[in-house]
Amino acid sequence: MKAAIIGLVGTLVVAGCNTVSYSGPGLEPIPGSITYSGQPRTKLTKSPVGSAFPHDFIDQYGQQVEETYIIQPDRSLMIAHRRYKPIRFFGD
Repeated sequence: MKAAIIGLVGTLVVAGCNTVSYSGPGLEPIPGSITYSGQPRTKLTKSPVGSAFPHDFIDQYGQQVEETYIIQPDRSLMIAHRRYKPIRFFGD
């Protein structure tokens, strides 16, 4: 839990220092993505535009996925990065 909080804070700090905006199209959502069923109904009004945050989930094939979202000027979310984590077995 501490590692996740430290990672989130670190991501937000780095994103806050970065003045370059990401204007790419982003990745298509997959089942488990925050934006899979469309943009969330609640807007992230307190988070600064351009800030990033991670989201971990298990996809429809049982793989652990980590996505990084960036808050756009219209307060929508864009998937900027997706990483599939290796499957770890007990004892590895």
